[in-house]
Amino acid sequence: MSLIREVEIAGKKIKFEFNKFAKQANGSVLVSCGDTQVLVTVCSSEEAKEGQDFFPLTVDYFERFYAAGRIPGGFFKRESRPSEREVLTARTIDRPLRPCFPEAFLNETQVICMVLSYDPKHQPAPLACMGASVALMISDIPFNGPVAALRVGMKDGKYIVDPTPEEIGDLDLNIAAKPGAVLMVEAGANFLSETQMLDAINFAHKTMEPIFELQLEVQRAIGKEKRQVPVNQLHESLMGPVKAALGSDVAKAFQIRAKQERRKALSEATKKAIATLNPEADAAKTRAIKKICEEVQYDVVRHEILKSHSRIDGRGLEDIRPISCEVDVLKRPHGSALFQRGETQALATVTLGAGDDEQRLDTIATPDAVKSFMLHYNFPAFSVGEVKPQRAPSRREVGHGNLAERAIQQVIPSKDKFGYTIRLVSEVLESNGSSSMATVCAGTMALLNAGVPITEPVAGIAMGLIKEGNDFAILSDILGDEDHLGDMDFKVCGGAKGITALQMDIKIGGLTGEIMSKALAQANRGRMHILGKMTGTINQPGELSEHAPRIFQIKIKPDKVRELIGPGGKVIKKIVAQTGVKIDIEDDGMVNIVSPDVTSAEAAKQMIRTITSEPEIGAIYLGTVKKIMDFGAFIEIKPGSEGLCHISQLANNRVERVEDILKEGEEVLVKILEIDRQGKIKLSRKDALGKKPNATAT
Repeated sequence: MSLIREVEIAGKKIKFEFNKFAKQANGSVLVSCGDTQVLVTVCSSEEAKEGQDFFPLTVDYFERFYAAGRIPGGFFKRESRPSEREVLTARTIDRPLRPCFPEAFLNETQVICMVLSYDPKHQPAPLACMGASVALMISDIPFNGPVAALRVGMKDGKYIVDPTPEEIGDLDLNIAAKPGAVLMVEAGANFLSETQMLDAINFAHKTMEPIFELQLEVQRAIGKEKRQVPVNQLHESLMGPVKAALGSDVAKAFQIRAKQERRKALSEATKKAIATLNPEADAAKTRAIKKICEEVQYDVVRHEILKSHSRIDGRGLEDIRPISCEVDVLKRPHGSALFQRGETQALATVTLGAGDDEQRLDTIATPDAVKSFMLHYNFPAFSVGEVKPQRAPSRREVGHGNLAERAIQQVIPSKDKFGYTIRLVSEVLESNGSSSMATVCAGTMALLNAGVPITEPVAGIAMGLIKEGNDFAILSDILGDEDHLGDMDFKVCGGAKGITALQMDIKIGGLTGEIMSKALAQANRGRMHILGKMTGTINQPGELSEHAPRIFQIKIKPDKVRELIGPGGKVIKKIVAQTGVKIDIEDDGMVNIVSPDVTSAEAAKQMIRTITSEPEIGAIYLGTVKKIMDFGAFIEIKPGSEGLCHISQLANNRVERVEDILKEGEEVLVKILEIDRQGKIKLSRKDALGKKPNATAT
């Protein structure tokens, strides 16, 4: 028998329906708000795979086109690989759920979220995350929930829960939390201060409280008994001997500053422990020893940081690694920059294109949307000294690129100020922590090098956390090992005026307001230091590259757009054919002319002005004879505008027959003599003889 529960958040009702759909899953729920409905299921294998030493959690989020009453575009009329939007949403669900599973639970677990009905007024992503949490709560899968999620906007200083695209305003905050602490934050912002960002997070966390209560109540009502997580006896028995075998080798290895040398020393220490304690090369014993060696590394690094505030590479808690910046690194791209911070190196390139280079988006939420600014992040295996096949962009690459894109998007000029389509690509050539933030820095400098008039430079910094009990240390500009062995990855991007993007992932139970406040303040100081290094290299847009196309703009009245395009695009195609330019026309009347030279652009401009201008008395046109009558000829002076040239106005001498002077389809110079109240135009050929046109028909 189905069970229905409802909760009201900021005046909106969220409904949870249990025991009706997908009843063979370990847990399932249909979550609804308005007409948006999301089915969430969770399943887990009965036992962990032999030799499993990590938690194999997968989270998939799918948006079915039928949910919006649409058939997919393109050649194949069915959904295929997940869109970028689906990948990013799956990540925002995975990140807060993952730290809520017991560390010893290693059974393969899958969360599937399917959007079955889509209402643009109610976003499905927070519903999917809440559904995943409550489905896990009522299942037999070990899970330390509940988790709630919200999307919050801010307009005119007021917070809006579950905002529509028009209501997002200065903040687009996606947040997930437990009752006692925040787990995940993903935000784009219009230069908000640290205080404003923290207030928004606190507001969202408090607003979630009824959702926590509902999940706990449902778990008590219909929740299954949780499985017992087995204790690894082999692991326990080897803990003491492994620590003794390692001795001080791990501590000595972490005194090595270079990443690859340090990793080699740690690997040698692990091999030594295995050789000492497992001469028979038992596979299960080898895995257990490796796991304990990792735990020892974890303890050594964290203890040293908390005890002496000394980090792996010898820096203090707030110290930023050495930074070097260079622009104009590559010859043919329209802009390029190299940003090096410690052992992390990002090479950014900018390509400028026309309107037809924009990315068309085909999702249930954005059927007709386009992107004129794109940021793509690539993380090849050689950046960390590894060998791995090159595949399609991973979820991590998509997520890191999206974060950097949100950070820079706020400073990209509007299309009416800079009419180019912009593609920014970051190639991570070296990585030892914070490569997405290096992408923001390199990307900003590459845009300036390309001549893009961004509103101000932005930079990014990754913060870390080590927390044991009530003791904690916040780390600025974290290394890869500090990210791996720490409790938080907190990335903050922005300029001198405030924050433009923020992402936070927590690996422990949650993050308190005190820690978050200190982390934001410390991140601000680090960001200002990095910005100083960047602006010392380049702080103003350069000249457009000689290899970049030139865009010239002309504004026409919106009601003239149809005239400029012409029936079936006839008029615009003729301009393109005659001048060799590309033309993009916006609905608001902004016309972008992409041309290799000024002469072609000016010719196209003149033709556009003629077509879209109102006919003026005294203007001379090169018109086309459309129809010959006994009393004169009708001549088209521009698309949609014809006038009559009376037989008496054809020549200085008397004309007996119009056909003696004109033929249909012939081009002829004419002058406008009169425009009457009905808009009828009287033309003269004889007054235009020997003169040059000051307007041209197309």
